[in-house]
Amino acid sequence: MSGFLDKLLGRRPQHSPRPSSPQAAQREGSLTMDSLRVTPGPALARERLPRVSIVILNYNGRHHLQGCFDSLAALDYPKERLEVILIDNGSDDGSQQELREKHGWVRLIENPRNVGFTGGCNQGALAAANAELLVFLNNDMRVEPRWLAELVAPIVRGECQCTTAKMFSWDGKLINSVGGGMNFHGIGIQSGYLEVPAPEHDVPRRTLFACGGAMAIEKRVFHEVGGFDPEFFAYYEDVDLGWRLWIMGHSIHYVPSAVCYHHHSSTSRTFPPETIRVLQVRNPLYSCFKNYDDENLRRILPAMLALATRRMLLISGIPSDRPFRIEDVDLDRPGTLGKLIDKAKRGFDPEMTIRRNAGADLIAINDLLGNWEHWMRRRDAVQARRRRSDAEILPLFIKPLWCVEEEGAYQSLHHGLAKFLGIETLFEGLTIQGRDPHR
Repeated sequence: MSGFLDKLLGRRPQHSPRPSSPQAAQREGSLTMDSLRVTPGPALARERLPRVSIVILNYNGRHHLQGCFDSLAALDYPKERLEVILIDNGSDDGSQQELREKHGWVRLIENPRNVGFTGGCNQGALAAANAELLVFLNNDMRVEPRWLAELVAPIVRGECQCTTAKMFSWDGKLINSVGGGMNFHGIGIQSGYLEVPAPEHDVPRRTLFACGGAMAIEKRVFHEVGGFDPEFFAYYEDVDLGWRLWIMGHSIHYVPSAVCYHHHSSTSRTFPPETIRVLQVRNPLYSCFKNYDDENLRRILPAMLALATRRMLLISGIPSDRPFRIEDVDLDRPGTLGKLIDKAKRGFDPEMTIRRNAGADLIAINDLLGNWEHWMRRRDAVQARRRRSDAEILPLFIKPLWCVEEEGAYQSLHHGLAKFLGIETLFEGLTIQGRDPHR
């Protein structure tokens, strides 16, 4: 279970990066990344570069601001067409003062409390009154001088409405993200994560979603599709937005020439693990529930709930299920006296402690199931605007049948459900050749 927990909490896996040569890749499926390749048009003339607002969220990230803003100040982009907006989500580490003293050219909007990544980004988008394009950038990033011009170029040329950048680790030795996909029950995949940079990462292509840490989008389109879902608060909001963009007839491209560097998950480590877990278990459920069409949701919903339940049990901390088995009740304390003692013990101590992360999973699942009518209305609002079929979008998942856990019973359930519910058939031939994502 540690692999999935590491993914949820943004921890760095403690193992060596895998080689990225085709010979080392696991071969499966009938598609390759070439099937998603796009051919970009010519470089933009400087006078065609659009008015852009870069929106950056900050929560107690003072230690990141210098590196981020120094790199933005060095952008090769017309200054008169560029605005940088920092949305501060109630920091108490002196971030606001630092910004005023050292980066006065950045527009600061202060919130008295943390309204989340989704709330802050939507707020920044509304504040960007003069922009033609919106760019969302994490505060723990630094960018190359040509990053912005390259990121917006495909949108200006009319090739797509949204783009995502090539993200390296902070030291540039490993890939952080080169586009994204997901498995069938909503677990997001950052392509290339922790791989050694290689030519395969330099291929421009269609992608399911743009990483919210380094993306550009037409402002008109962002507002038209509803922006980031405010109920997500943080995590998977970019997967949901990307999926929704494709459903509503728009396109997203990965732009390898737009290069930036990332301190991975530095903000998430400041919160209690169970609060992050609620979001990262719940939000994939929300995304699948909203975005699959009716026929496919009927296949996927039982599987995603079953798999979430199994993961919850795995981390519950319940040492044994024997106390719950009626056939074992009399084994330890036979006779009338033993039964009376057991009954008395249960009366004095009727509770059992489970781990906080298991409680987080239960709350996450109930956030969907306990608000059924609300989420049906949210779902109906998306489906009413559908312009593309699921069949057109599913190839973008990359690894739809990827199993996120190594535990034997979980894998058996994952593969069994995929076969029994017809999910294997739904995604037949749609797994992209190559290695599996990191757990």
